[in-house]
Amino acid sequence: MSLKILGIGDTHIPDRASGIPGELLGIINSGIWDVVVFTGDLTGGEVLNWVKSLSQNVYVVKGNMDYLPLPKTAVFDTGFLKVGVHHGDRVYPRGNIRQLSEIAVRLGARILFSGHTHSPFIEIDRERGVLHLNPGSLTGVWGGGDASMVPSLMMVELKNSLIEATIIELKGAKPARFSRCIVFKEGNFNYC
Repeated sequence: MSLKILGIGDTHIPDRASGIPGELLGIINSGIWDVVVFTGDLTGGEVLNWVKSLSQNVYVVKGNMDYLPLPKTAVFDTGFLKVGVHHGDRVYPRGNIRQLSEIAVRLGARILFSGHTHSPFIEIDRERGVLHLNPGSLTGVWGGGDASMVPSLMMVELKNSLIEATIIELKGAKPARFSRCIVFKEGNFNYC
């Protein structure tokens, strides 16, 4: 069985950005997503309505700049692993894997989607057995800290114990892709 997940976040529309870059919007609209994860800081209700239209299974969490009635965390089961979603605010420094892993453990999740850094990453915390996925900022806006300022998203495909995570960044005219293969075996994550 295969599960396709779209990870997006940190749009900050309309306060910091006016819209989503067309190249990334085209990628999103061309996919069929089993699950859509939004890591917070959408900031506008129109963005929330758009995100909810992308899949029947949508998990959106509240970011530190959101004033919409959203949950702080979300958890869903893939049938193989539990996945948690948290914006990642109140984690210092931003994106600190140890602190994010503590959040994942509290949620009972082995995979954690987070945002707030505005820079995408794929990291394994082998000590706590957590896979960290951060799609970065869909609009590439400033977010404090070491934000990449590059629009990005993440596509994740789960095939039982095999996970393919792909970061797509808009660096110039054509989107750049970076993929990592991760295998979950005997209770541990490892890169393929």
